[in-house]
Amino acid sequence: MSLDASKWIPTHWTFRNSGVAEHFDQHVREQLPWYDLATNAVAHFGWHFIPRGGVVYDIGASTGNIGLALKETLEQRGARFIAIEESREMAARYNGPPKLAIADAATFDYEPFDFAVCFLVLMFLPVDTRATFLRRLESLIKPGGALVVVDKVQMPAGYLGTAFSRLTLQHKLAMGAQPVDILRKELSLAGYQRPLDAALLPGRAELFFQLGEFAGWIVVKPEH
Repeated sequence: MSLDASKWIPTHWTFRNSGVAEHFDQHVREQLPWYDLATNAVAHFGWHFIPRGGVVYDIGASTGNIGLALKETLEQRGARFIAIEESREMAARYNGPPKLAIADAATFDYEPFDFAVCFLVLMFLPVDTRATFLRRLESLIKPGGALVVVDKVQMPAGYLGTAFSRLTLQHKLAMGAQPVDILRKELSLAGYQRPLDAALLPGRAELFFQLGEFAGWIVVKPEH
């Protein structure tokens, strides 16, 4: 059943909002029908790249979706998992594996890691911090390790870009989202969410997913 977003979507979007946190899990699946598909892809890569005793980060963890998807691999490999979430309202609803750090992901004191995930995070970071943040994360990947990024991206110019945007809208409507709620959410995101310029990603980033305005990449650090 579609949510009545008029009751809880703020005029100016923020994750530091109890209504947003309360409705997040259902809302994100209604607005992004591919959400679980991309989550499963992340879990698949985690199975391939998380070593025994490895270090794993979920950067921008929200309510723990990625951690839950990785849980079996984390337990089987005895890996150390750290979820990072800035919003205390979202953190209060976190249901993933420990541990959870309530902190700004952009300034967090990371250690070198074997596997890290930025799932719908970069589009909410200030534009002038993204390139530095991505370079920093790339420098911390251990040899043979990986960084996964799933995010909203800038659309191509012209009619093709229009078609990509309409594909996202079509899927939202197919999932039962009400047109007025789609519009309300889009307007609330103004000035807060800005698509990622894919050119900022490391040169060896490999595209593994794209649907409309959203895409996913994996960056693997060479073993030597």
